[in-house]
Amino acid sequence: MSTDAKHAYRESAVHSASPVRLVMLLYEQIVQDLQCALNALERNDIEQRSREMDRALAIVGQLQATLDLDHGGEVAKNLEHFYTLLRASLLEAQINPSKTILETQITNLLSLREAWIEVERTSRASTHPPVSAQGGKA
Repeated sequence: MSTDAKHAYRESAVHSASPVRLVMLLYEQIVQDLQCALNALERNDIEQRSREMDRALAIVGQLQATLDLDHGGEVAKNLEHFYTLLRASLLEAQINPSKTILETQITNLLSLREAWIEVERTSRASTHPPVSAQGGKA
């Protein structure tokens, strides 16, 4: 797929996405950025690694800034804590390049993304009850 086609697809996905789906797309982008940073680290490409890390950090900042700590309860507090630790870890990897830190944070983000997938499934199931074979609601 060409870069233009990928960009158009991503733009379309963002414009039609639910808030939960947007969070998942941002996690996917952070993971992609960190994987690119990891590749740049292995090539000793400091400039590329820094660009990728900066983009990942900007997304984490955006995610953190959109948390509703007044109404989000324990989940928002836990995400705030996770994002704070993630930021600190990524800054550490920026100062002292570390393959291990990047790999660990990629794994953490993918695990948290799985939790968001489950949230999306659950919310979809509650808004769209199953339909029986006769065409009625189950």
